[in-house]
Amino acid sequence: MSEAVSTPLADSFRRLIAQHGPMPVTRYMGESNARYYTTRDPLGAAGDFTTAPEISQMFGEMAGLWLADIWTRAGRPEDALYVELGPGRGTLAKDALRAMASQGLRPQVHLVEGSEALRAVQGAALAAAQFHDSLDSLPTDRPILLLANEFLDALPVRQLVRTETGWRERMVGIEDGDLAFVSGPSPLDAAVPEAQRSAPVGTVIETSPAAAALVEALARRIDVQGGAALLIDYGHLAPRTGATLQAVRAHEKVDVFAAPGEMDLTAHVDFATLDTIARREGVASSLTTQGAWLSAMGIGLRAQGLATAAPERSQEIQAAHDRLVQPQAMGELFKCMALSARDWPRGAGFPEGQRRTPPS
Repeated sequence: MSEAVSTPLADSFRRLIAQHGPMPVTRYMGESNARYYTTRDPLGAAGDFTTAPEISQMFGEMAGLWLADIWTRAGRPEDALYVELGPGRGTLAKDALRAMASQGLRPQVHLVEGSEALRAVQGAALAAAQFHDSLDSLPTDRPILLLANEFLDALPVRQLVRTETGWRERMVGIEDGDLAFVSGPSPLDAAVPEAQRSAPVGTVIETSPAAAALVEALARRIDVQGGAALLIDYGHLAPRTGATLQAVRAHEKVDVFAAPGEMDLTAHVDFATLDTIARREGVASSLTTQGAWLSAMGIGLRAQGLATAAPERSQEIQAAHDRLVQPQAMGELFKCMALSARDWPRGAGFPEGQRRTPPS
C-alpha cells in the first residue's frame, strides 16, 4: 500500500476505481507514463534518470558503428533510413550519426516520439529529422537501421498473481483511501504456462503485450524492407517469474503508487520472449549483455583514444567506460538484442553461440 498522494492523475484514478472497480496494472502503467512523458524532459541531472547515451559519447558511437558495419556488408544501400524509438534528447542519434558518417553512411533520420516536449528538444538537436507517433507511418520501401535504447522498459506490463484460489490478474484498487495492488475477480489459470501453474502463492508473472506487438511489427518490417535493429534495455535473457515494475523519481526509486504521472514507471524486458517472436516473423535474432557487446565493439580502444586526446579527462572517460561495461554497473543488467533481415549480414559483437536464426 502507498502513502496518500494528490497528483491530478492519482485523483483521477481514485475516482475511476471508485466508479468502475480496480483497473489492470497495464492501464495504470500506460496512463501514468503517458502523462509523465508528455509533460517533461525526464533526462539528466535535473530530471529523473540518466541513460547510457548521456553518460558518454562512446555508447552512441559504438551503436552507430554497429549499424554502419552491417550496412557496409549489406552492399551500402543508398536509401537506408535511420530510425530511433524514444530518442530522448537526441544525444544517441547525434553520436550514432556522427559515427555512421565517418563510414560514409548518411541516412535520412526518422524519430518515433510521442512527446511534444521531447520532440522540441530533439528537433533542435537534429534539424533534419522527421517525426512519427509510431512505426506505422515510416516509409515502407527502404531498409531500416533502427536503434532503441531504454524504450521497451517503459511499455506497459500485465501482471498475473497466484492466489489461494488460483491465478488472477493483478489490479490496482483502493485500500484505506490509497492506491494499492489487489487481485482481479476472474480465474486466469488457462493464461499461465502449465509449468508455472502450481507456483507458490504470491508468485507474479509479468508480460508486455505492447513490447511483443512492437517487436512483431518491427520484425515484419525488417523482413520485408531489409535492414537491422539494435534494442538495448535492462531485462533478462531467460524466462523468469517475479514482479519487476518499479518507479523512479529524481534519480531515486520510489513506491510505484507514490506519484502517478509524475514519475517514471518501468519493468524489466523479457528478451527471451521477444527473441522468440522476432524469429517467428522470419528475422535473425541474437542476444547478449551490454558489457559484452560494447567490449566486442571496441569501446576499450575508443576510451583509450579519447583519453590520449584529452589527458585531463582520462579519469572521467575511464569512469564512463566502467559504468557502461562493468558487470556491477550496467554491463550485466542491460541486455542487447540484434535483429537483421534474413538476407542481411548479422550484427557484430554477438557471440556465435548465442546467434539464433529463423527456421528455413
